[in-house]
Amino acid sequence: MKQEELQAIAAQLKHPTGEKGIEMANMMHETNINMTHHSIQNLNVSKENKILELGHGNAGHLEFLMDQAESLVYYGLEMSELMFQEARQINRNYVSQKQAFFLLYDGGVIPATDAFFDKIFTVNTIYFWQKPEELLLEIYRVLKPNGTFCLTFAEESFMKQLPFTEYEFTLYSTEKAQELIEKTAFKMVYKETLTEKIKSKTGELVDRAFTTIVLEK
Repeated sequence: MKQEELQAIAAQLKHPTGEKGIEMANMMHETNINMTHHSIQNLNVSKENKILELGHGNAGHLEFLMDQAESLVYYGLEMSELMFQEARQINRNYVSQKQAFFLLYDGGVIPATDAFFDKIFTVNTIYFWQKPEELLLEIYRVLKPNGTFCLTFAEESFMKQLPFTEYEFTLYSTEKAQELIEKTAFKMVYKETLTEKIKSKTGELVDRAFTTIVLEK
């Protein structure tokens, strides 16, 4: 692949737009669904929790989340206007019942009052955080005391094999992520690295290592 094509893939992964963005969102949903489910299960949600997700993509996983407990309220934040619209359309029933709220944000400031959410999670967004420490502090701010934050990402050892990750991406190993977390007041509760088989762009099955870190305020 040419450099321009790789840069275009990286840009779409970071901020999906246009028809290609829809295709990319569908592919990301399929590729990441196991990671997303793993992150949601580690939240240990309970009845009437307010849950925030950063970078939800098309949010095709929302039904799975809503099945975890009764009377959940979900808030999704996106930088991509296209994903904001797609997620609202796919989850229009939850939106109309005021169980799901989707909002656009700048990737830095979370539009919520202090200690608003019971649980927060994000999957495969850390590579695109412009100011990682500041965003972590924002997540800490909007989380209730004793609230849970789940951070899930594919390991650097896997990601650096993908040619497009040299553009737009900042890659993380578990160790690098822990160093970042140690700059905040979060308490580490649990971490787990798993390996799964996913289909590559050329159709072969490859092993992907991913990590979930569970943090508490």
